[in-house]
Amino acid sequence: MNYNVLIQNRKSVREFADKVVPAAMLNEIYSFYDSSAKRLVPGLKTELHIFNENVREALENAAGYHKYLVGAPQYLVLLSENHPAAALNAGFIMEDLVLKLSDMEFGSCWVTFSDSELVKSALKIDSPLDVAAIVAFGYGIKTTKRIRLNIKTMSNVDVVAKHRYMDPKLSIDELVFLNEWGNSEGVREHIGFYDDMLWEAFYAASLSPSYLNRQAYGFVIHDGGISLVSKPDDYTTAHDGALSLGAAMLHFSAVLGNWLGRQSWRIGDEAAKLSLPEGHSVAATLVL
Repeated sequence: MNYNVLIQNRKSVREFADKVVPAAMLNEIYSFYDSSAKRLVPGLKTELHIFNENVREALENAAGYHKYLVGAPQYLVLLSENHPAAALNAGFIMEDLVLKLSDMEFGSCWVTFSDSELVKSALKIDSPLDVAAIVAFGYGIKTTKRIRLNIKTMSNVDVVAKHRYMDPKLSIDELVFLNEWGNSEGVREHIGFYDDMLWEAFYAASLSPSYLNRQAYGFVIHDGGISLVSKPDDYTTAHDGALSLGAAMLHFSAVLGNWLGRQSWRIGDEAAKLSLPEGHSVAATLVL
């Protein structure tokens, strides 16, 4: 897959055509998950289940933002064993699956949930693993504009029509710091511009999906590598925040892999040397 192209053209779809996804394409998704989908924590046990639109009514009471569920022909449900990095890993894997869906010309949309057991009961899943991530997908209905909600607070919401699919939500200048949190001096000189390796990887990360488009994270480049930092956010749960971090890591890794191949992430690295503000924490560090 050409990750640069897929990431720049990926968009969240909330309206789907009433069209059945062929069984052969569902099998292709399962095959990709089994043999090719990237893992952040390779030894962590996960399972992928695909459900059709018949589960929508049952799922409406168990998932969706404020119980609003995006209706779709199909749903991906990723299960994971319990682990401190389970949600990070799930976000990493599921976003790779989302990009695979884009490569297959499907539209998709992440679905929120708060109770794994409730979802498992609704879908009649008999497994000791927890529900870690859900994505709705199918043939998206094309629109002429891309609408995005910028939810700053629940009383301050911008509705923006995006005419270009490649506009990042937060710019690289707002997401990337050098040596310590908040220091932008020297960042541009360090990462280059446009076709340079690090610039493309950070740009890809800036386009990653996040809960309510909050982008509650940033990066710090330092001597030991590149750390992804989680920022506190009143509207993002720990699980949704970790899924968003995992998706950002997938975007960054997939594009950086064009130059470096497979990279090694160290989960929850020491944060003291990065001068992080209170409430901020290192989710993972890419060792260079």
